[in-house]
Amino acid sequence: MLIHGSCHCGNIAFDLGWEADPAGIPARACTCSFCSKHGGVWTSHPGSALKVTVEDAALVSRYAFGTRTAEFHVCARCGVVPVVTSRIDGQLYAVVNVNAFEGVDPALLRHASASLDGEDKESRLARRQRHWIADVNWAEEGRQGFSSLPL
Repeated sequence: MLIHGSCHCGNIAFDLGWEADPAGIPARACTCSFCSKHGGVWTSHPGSALKVTVEDAALVSRYAFGTRTAEFHVCARCGVVPVVTSRIDGQLYAVVNVNAFEGVDPALLRHASASLDGEDKESRLARRQRHWIADVNWAEEGRQGFSSLPL
């Protein structure tokens, strides 16, 4: 199943090749203060592939807090956070915001809350390696064409 999503204005867009059972897409509402304030509800599957395209990289703000091991990609034009990435041992991992999905039947989403309070940095990174999307292709269109997400 191919799922398209984007921020409100379309500056940050993604195509998610969902390989798991589409009748049970997990939708985890993180209870941290950032996700609560931004309405972040995240999904991932380690067997999925993600292609992110950014029209104007100058309009993307990257925000990291707490352990500083994940970057929330915020569209500076419309304020939506469609993607979060984490670079672990040189590999880029990602989750996407189900609220940014386009044309997906909400009945396919399996909503739950997720509290990560008390999780140490090593456990957090190991969990991401097991559960986040590992096949991530990131392209930014800019003044000099496409480039990959900087290390």
